[in-house]
Amino acid sequence: MKSDFDARQQAIIPIAAHTAAGEIDQLTTSLNAGLDAGLTVNEIKEILVQMYAYAGFPRSLNGLSTFMNVLQQRKSHGINDVEGAAGQSIPVGKSSLAIGSANQTKLIGREVKGPLFDFAPAADEYLKAHLFGDIFERGVLSWQDREVATIAALANINGVESQLAAHYAISMNNGITPAQLKTFVQLLNKACGDEVAANAEQVLEQVLAAAKK
Repeated sequence: MKSDFDARQQAIIPIAAHTAAGEIDQLTTSLNAGLDAGLTVNEIKEILVQMYAYAGFPRSLNGLSTFMNVLQQRKSHGINDVEGAAGQSIPVGKSSLAIGSANQTKLIGREVKGPLFDFAPAADEYLKAHLFGDIFERGVLSWQDREVATIAALANINGVESQLAAHYAISMNNGITPAQLKTFVQLLNKACGDEVAANAEQVLEQVLAAAKK
């Protein structure tokens, strides 16, 4: 059973976590470490753009601004980082909503519906069209990479345990093993400290226990 993330995925965790919490000093360090670990410029851009869906545009834009400064500093020191492949937009004539609905169903393993989305159907449409359509269809990062970023972000935001639990389950549905999620908690501890990691571990234990029933 796979229990380790590769160096790239390990580097995604602190970048997403610190972006979501607005921890700019720690993010600066994590961005440098991520580039050194083999993440391309465009891979990191995708992580930071995706953060808007979970932490809001202010955190995402602050992350992108910080990344611009990091790249300028590195360039001034003679470091030329690899740009990598750029993200792709939804093709003209294709529906973000239709593509996103299909992606969401595949990611989660079932069609998503329920009272909350009946109550606020606009939120359901935005999730499907913008997050699972426009963002997840861009490529550059694998869906596993994107889920690693998501759980790292949610773990470092107070009061979103139900969403973290849901994305632990989505991660496992997309090939991330329980052993890897336990490693995730350890890596989160190094990045964000004992309190954040303990909460993430408690949520994970609940998800794994429910999966056994």
